[in-house]
Amino acid sequence: MSACKKRRLTVLGASGSIGVSTLDVVARHPERFEVVALSAHTRVEVLARQCLRHRPRYAVVASEPDARRLSGELAAAGLSTEVLSGPAALAQVAMLPEVDTVMAAIVGAAGLAPTLAAVRAGKRILLANKEALVMAGALFMAELRRSGATLLPIDSEHNAVFQSLPADYDGSFGRKGVRRILLTASGGPFLKTPLGELAGVTPDQACAHPNWVMGRKISVDSATMMNKGLEVIEAHWLFNAPAANIEVVIHPQSVIHSLVEYADGSVLAQLGNPDMRTPIAHALAYPERIDAGVASLDLFAVAQLNFERPDLSRFPCLALAYQALAAGGSAATTLNAANEVAVAAFLDGRLPYLAIAEVIAAVLDALPGAALADLEAVQGADQAARAAASAVLERRSR
Repeated sequence: MSACKKRRLTVLGASGSIGVSTLDVVARHPERFEVVALSAHTRVEVLARQCLRHRPRYAVVASEPDARRLSGELAAAGLSTEVLSGPAALAQVAMLPEVDTVMAAIVGAAGLAPTLAAVRAGKRILLANKEALVMAGALFMAELRRSGATLLPIDSEHNAVFQSLPADYDGSFGRKGVRRILLTASGGPFLKTPLGELAGVTPDQACAHPNWVMGRKISVDSATMMNKGLEVIEAHWLFNAPAANIEVVIHPQSVIHSLVEYADGSVLAQLGNPDMRTPIAHALAYPERIDAGVASLDLFAVAQLNFERPDLSRFPCLALAYQALAAGGSAATTLNAANEVAVAAFLDGRLPYLAIAEVIAAVLDALPGAALADLEAVQGADQAARAAASAVLERRSR
């Protein structure tokens, strides 16, 4: 990147953990990056502070009342930031002509449409919203090829794979000697919990991740290993890798973030402290390297690295994700939607922890897979799965 040309950013999901970490890295390099637009859902106070710090041209929130509130606060502080609201505004700031880079960090299905808008506009996409590929992988990748947009993965595992692949990897799995992708997983907070005790798991316990600081939904996904299942599907699309060549390895220390195995027996890995600022900084500056504010990895303090196979009786959600990937069509969209509904019910105290996988399995069984030709079809499959999951929850509550 030219020393005189800044990257101009839209950060979708600025108030979440990825957004906050992104802005931390950006603030360390004001000569390299300029924030043009920020979005948050309902966390107006957080977004207001971020606007005061980064002075974006646009800010987006979910509702018009929140937009009026934020606009008033920013105007009182002397900021001329234009405040917008709603899904159309998210797509608008993702496609701004003056923006070259979009951090796609909105959690869940809500992030699909604005991320796809950024792809269609040919932006440089820093993808932290794995659901975009889980829900609409074939459509997403086709639009990427058509538009010429650049896609850089932010999930620590996929960013590690990206760093461990050949620099000229062209997406043809099996070429360049690539044999296998190994996605590491911490195993979450219940890796060693006796199976008989999982029935009584509380939301707070499920959200207490041993290594990473994350939002509540993704923390639950980590505990069930659905997060890793979604990452398997994401890796399939990102790297054109067959499911049989993507393996999950439990690595409790979260020091090795993922590995790539080659035909000659070599295995390349990316290591680092468990801090999302590392992959964020890598993608922000790619192909250069910049300081992320992350401490050096102390291998002597780590002392040992452990690995084990995931137990699918403990983590049935991982098996369901492989099942959905094999089924193709709308199955992964159904998987993601049913999981979002089930996790929300668990966090609200309406569903036991072990029933999360049961609800997802019931919805996958109830809805046959179908081809997804466009965004409307993806959204229709998503809504059908949510309705089916809600019906399963209703039946369970009787």
